[in-house]
Amino acid sequence: MKARLALLICLWAMASGVQAIPDAARSHADSWRAQGQGEMRWFGLKLYDAELWVSSLNFDPTKVFALKLTYARNFEGNKLASASIDEMQRQGRLEPAQAARWLKALERVFPDVKEGQHITGVFLPGKGAAFYLDGKPTGEIADVELARRFFDIWLDPRTREPSLRAGLLGSKS
Repeated sequence: MKARLALLICLWAMASGVQAIPDAARSHADSWRAQGQGEMRWFGLKLYDAELWVSSLNFDPTKVFALKLTYARNFEGNKLASASIDEMQRQGRLEPAQAARWLKALERVFPDVKEGQHITGVFLPGKGAAFYLDGKPTGEIADVELARRFFDIWLDPRTREPSLRAGLLGSKS
């Protein structure tokens, strides 16, 4: 009976589009749960699907969490890094030297992506962040402030996309 129930749950999850935690993030926490998801569009063009995974009961920015972006188009890694810096600047000023350092760090961990590929970023409290392309490590950034500001692009109330933030956090507004 338990095996049948487990099979039914698995089939339901696959049929409903529920994703499993990216393998890349599993080693960073004992348990994971999907907090929410959303879609990013720009002038009507779909850019990516986003999923927020948490290691606690609810999203807590001081605990380990993972953000998975599954791309709907091809993007160059240096363009992803540059756009990230632009968004961090929009949310709060960065000193030019700091922006240049952070840009180099992001360019180091962001590869070019093709449609259907995903980058997963894992926030590591007190350490920084780890990044993965389709489950394979692309690098780590040992800078907690950079990691926090990077994930704030999606999770801070000042985000450019409040409806995406609401979806990620699992709220209606």
